[in-house]
Amino acid sequence: MAHDVYFQPLDAVTIEKIIEKEKPDYIALSFGGQTALNAGLELEKKGVLAKHNVTVLGTAVASIRLTEDRELFKEKLAEKEIKTALSYAVNSIENALEAAEKIGYPIMLRAGFSLGGMGSGRIATPQELKSRGQEALNGSPQILIEEYLFGWKEVEYEVVRDGLAQALTICNMENFDPMGIHTGESIVIAPSQTLNNTEYHLLRTVSLTCAHLFNIQGECNVQFALNPKNGDYRVIEMNARLSRSSALASKATGYPLAFVAAKLALGYSLDKIENAITKKTSAFFEPALDYVVVKIPRWDIKKLKSAERTIGTEMKSVGEIMAIGRTFPEALQKGVRMLNIGADSLDLDIKKPQIEIRNPTDRRLFALYRFFKEGGSVQDAHEMSQIDPWFLSHLSKMAAFEQKLQTQRWSALLVREAKKLGFSDRAIGNLVDRSEENVRAFRKRHRIYPVVKQIDTLAGEFDAKTNYLYMTYWGQESDIVASKKKPAIVLGSGPYCIGSSVEFDWCAVNAARTLRRHKIETVMINSNPETVSTDFDESDRLYFEELTLERVLDIADFEKPRGVLVSFGGQIANNLALPLHKHGVRIIGAPAASIDQAENRDSFSTMLHNLGIDQPPWEAASSLKSAKAFAAKVGYPVLIRPSYVL
Repeated sequence: MAHDVYFQPLDAVTIEKIIEKEKPDYIALSFGGQTALNAGLELEKKGVLAKHNVTVLGTAVASIRLTEDRELFKEKLAEKEIKTALSYAVNSIENALEAAEKIGYPIMLRAGFSLGGMGSGRIATPQELKSRGQEALNGSPQILIEEYLFGWKEVEYEVVRDGLAQALTICNMENFDPMGIHTGESIVIAPSQTLNNTEYHLLRTVSLTCAHLFNIQGECNVQFALNPKNGDYRVIEMNARLSRSSALASKATGYPLAFVAAKLALGYSLDKIENAITKKTSAFFEPALDYVVVKIPRWDIKKLKSAERTIGTEMKSVGEIMAIGRTFPEALQKGVRMLNIGADSLDLDIKKPQIEIRNPTDRRLFALYRFFKEGGSVQDAHEMSQIDPWFLSHLSKMAAFEQKLQTQRWSALLVREAKKLGFSDRAIGNLVDRSEENVRAFRKRHRIYPVVKQIDTLAGEFDAKTNYLYMTYWGQESDIVASKKKPAIVLGSGPYCIGSSVEFDWCAVNAARTLRRHKIETVMINSNPETVSTDFDESDRLYFEELTLERVLDIADFEKPRGVLVSFGGQIANNLALPLHKHGVRIIGAPAASIDQAENRDSFSTMLHNLGIDQPPWEAASSLKSAKAFAAKVGYPVLIRPSYVL
């Protein structure tokens, strides 16, 4: 990936030693997130960069410092009469308390130079400000005491700007949750769905003005609070670097932001950079989307026994998925299945859903759905959550459709409507007391298939040959035809979680690269916008899709592959080996029976016993009673090992 790699701490002291040894001409600060940016600022402040004649590529350090220092940032925006929240930047608890009294409680606490909203949150009392403020100051030299914009929408724009002052907004995104929930903790929709034309263009203009004002050369993102009652706005913050949102925007639009930002940092202009997808136009265009993208965070709170389920301005999520559909309901339901939390639909059994709607938790989406299933109104849900009624009305209609599915006569028309709303075969089967296989067979008998659509960034307005694909039931025909070269399908790893991160993606990417080197056409299936495997140039065809049996079979039916590689994507992919085999799909590599023997604890222990290999005493318990009987026999403590888990 580079000529030389230093596996070292990302701090100014270490980087200075590497600079002394390597004597570089240039350094890039905006590609490694907040950690890299803070280290670069410290290097510049200590005079290390000047001492060694190292030039910062892209946006200048002076501009970066202006965006990171909350007080300087506000002062700069005021020059162009750009609105920011009423706030005070302070560096002590005494000054923080004074500022809070001026604004009035509740206030919003934000930490400067921070990552993932660390140290920030809604503060209701002076006592809370003392403890939370000190915590924030321990990790940051500066905190911001800010007016609390309760119920305002949160919107973000991704901007690229070159050295010739040519600038574009590449993607705008809207949070499902209102202000008060960190973007990394919220469901995010791209493009925005509830902004009117005036609001959209107002925020777009302000975003471009910010990019010019801070002399950005590369990429930046601007976050806004928008008052839904009157269209008033506040600029919340600006990142003069690539962020998690930038990765999402790249995958959502097909516009490779990091690639373009690197070219811009080297001095290229937007009109001189090729559009990597179309291969015909330049990068000097704003993508047009004829689809909806939904990002959903993934939490592993259930693995942390004493952790609070509540979510807010500090990030707790460990990963995320991205789903693509022609409508919000279709993409949303896809996304829920992509999370790999055992949910086939939005219908989870949540007691007292109103509590989790008012006090947001990682299950807020499911609580809203349960509330609507129990007869709750959109108006009441909006008053409790401040979530835009547009989103809530879709959830309400989806919940109402479940009742329709259970009460109306079973028909192809009803199944097609369910598929357009994003319901899986298994979810439909659970509602009408049929098996997933039965629903699939019925669908195929009535020719109810998803079609394959391309992401071309041009909304189909111009011809474009692209391998970036998704499936939808909102279409008459596929944009592509199946390959005649019998491709190999590689299954990715799905969302990051505790126990599964980029290492599995590295495996899947290298599998795809090796296949391509051997002239074997490769199809990648994955749902994680943070991964390299979901870069469209890492495989011959990329399906940004669910890693479920239903969807992998849909793709296999269309592509007619020579087989599927399941062993490179971690547990999610491996779990599909036996089901795919049973449906006649060839597994490339270790046979499905061998994978099952390794994953199934009972089969694996039986094999060890037959081979005479020592192991602890064990028993495959099918009930709590038999488990307790075994534990009593061998004595506590005992270790419980479920099968097919990460």
